[in-house]
Amino acid sequence: MKHSTDIHRLLRIITLVQHRPDWDPDSLASELRITKRTVYRDIDKLRAVGVPIEFNKKQGCYSIQGEFFLQPLQLTPEEALALTAMCEHVAKSEQIPFLRPAARAIEKIRAQFPPEMEAELAQITDHMVIQTAPTAAAEGHADVYERIKGAIASQQALECQYESPRHADGDTFIFEPYALFYGVRAWYAIGRHGKHDQVRCLKLKRFGPMTPTDQTYSIPPGFSVRKYLRNAWAMIPGEPDFKVELKFASGIAETLADTRWHGTQEIDEHNDGSITFRCTVSGLDEIVWWVLSFGPSCTVIAPKQLSDRVRDLAIRTAGLYTGASAEATNAPAAPAKRRK
Repeated sequence: MKHSTDIHRLLRIITLVQHRPDWDPDSLASELRITKRTVYRDIDKLRAVGVPIEFNKKQGCYSIQGEFFLQPLQLTPEEALALTAMCEHVAKSEQIPFLRPAARAIEKIRAQFPPEMEAELAQITDHMVIQTAPTAAAEGHADVYERIKGAIASQQALECQYESPRHADGDTFIFEPYALFYGVRAWYAIGRHGKHDQVRCLKLKRFGPMTPTDQTYSIPPGFSVRKYLRNAWAMIPGEPDFKVELKFASGIAETLADTRWHGTQEIDEHNDGSITFRCTVSGLDEIVWWVLSFGPSCTVIAPKQLSDRVRDLAIRTAGLYTGASAEATNAPAAPAKRRK
């Protein structure tokens, strides 16, 4: 029994380090509920059987070098179907750019499936379709994706140019990427913008020339994309947090209530078929456009800042089609949605 436990723990160490290469002796000991001395012995055992696991003194963590890869464990039919569907329909067609290698990976994995499972998968996957929202094409910025991915791994800062509304020819700055993030139909890089000395979310497609520097950096301890986004409606967090309350008419209420639009949402259903939608969002720049997309079917109850912005934008939009007075159509616009 003890021998089986040891083997399970050794395989677990390989899986942990391959999945997330930031494990040190303390974190491994805590995760596996063993002593650091046992961690050191386990690492020695893995090296003795040819696993190229080494401690990176510069980064302070373990990594597995070279081409070593632990063969996948046996999958259940449900796991195999879910994995195949994601790789075949999302990665292979590049509905999300840069994931095509996952399609090649699933081909290797499926080659090891028992014939009965492979035949069942082939029959089912032919009748499954996953269709994501339209996305930005990968052409033209695959090199940016690779450069930023490499910078995150080596924690080596980049000198970048970036096209923005204020700098159409490219704003040059030092960028320290913390994470790659796919959201709202495009890839983004989140990291410290040297010129503004702030963490920013920047669209990959807008990056111009990019050069690695000799400057190293550290990703802040505990940083995560989820913490950075806070309660952003989609992907651009703002200040402060707002308690939003919306009223949706009966004609659209049921369809809207079927979808999880935000992690904080709460919905109250009313006898007349309408609903009240509540959520907490960090900033209003994104949700204002979502509210406008429902036209007269959505009424802003709170906050007043949101209702004022929706009203002003609705007046300006109507003026384009009704010949409203110049005073109305040229009224000061609500702060525009920032393009990233």
